[in-house]
Formats: sequence, structure tokens, C-alpha cells
Amino acid sequence: MAVKSILMLCLFLSMVNAGEAAPAVPPGHVTGVGGVFFKAKDPKALAAWYRDVLGMPIEAWGGAALRYDAPKHPPALAWNAFPASTNYFAPSTSAFMINYAVDDMDALVARLRAKGVAILKRDDSDPNGRFAWIQDPEGNKIELWEPKR
Repeated sequence: MAVKSILMLCLFLSMVNAGEAAPAVPPGHVTGVGGVFFKAKDPKALAAWYRDVLGMPIEAWGGAALRYDAPKHPPALAWNAFPASTNYFAPSTSAFMINYAVDDMDALVARLRAKGVAILKRDDSDPNGRFAWIQDPEGNKIELWEPKR
């Protein structure tokens, strides 16, 4: 199942269940993602690229604190393990791909193009929202998603 389909399923389920009490869950379970950590050949340069090109709020400690309660941010995070044979992350050879929710796809794509970043693909007709795919300077594929309002 594609990442965007999973994201929309999580969004739908969170909205459907918004007015209902969550079922009691015993202690000792995962409640969400507390961080995304990965190796980089040049962590400082890569963090600067994410700051300058994607507008990520990089902190003095070298990373970013992305808030779930940011305006227009979806209320859920999708998690999914893909088969090792998937081509969905291509042309990247990384074992991961991160999907970033964005507030304005047109503005971000304009910034990306102004910075010389190639748009691998763009989909503005998906019923789940608008998507664009790029690669960072180390070859990691990035999926950008503006949720349907």
C-alpha cells in the first residue's frame, strides 16, 4: 500500500474517532514517534540543506523539533514497513523514505526550484492531497504531502 494511502487512512481514522473515547490500553505500548534519526556523511551540511531548502526549523543542537500541533499539520503519523524489493523509494538506495507534511505545496515547490532542487514527480490530483518527491543532497528520497483540506 502506498505511503499516501496509509497517511490518509490514519487521517481518516483519527477524524472518525475524534469524538469517541479511546479504548483502554494496558501500559507498555508505543504511543507515537519520538524522533527520526539517521546517519549522514556530513550531518551539519545536511541539516543546513533541510533548513535552507525545506524551511525546517533546525535548532542549535543540530536537529529540529517538529510539532504535531502546528497549524494545518495532520493529527496522525503513518508508520509502515515496505518489502525489501519495493521500488517506491527509487531512485534512492536508502532503506528509508520520510514523508513530510507541508502547509503550501506551491510555495515549497517554488522554493525548491529556486534552490535548484529537481522535482522527481508531482501529483496534484490525488484524492488524499498533493504530493511531490525530491532527493536530499545525500540521495535520500523525500515525499512531501499537503493534506487535502
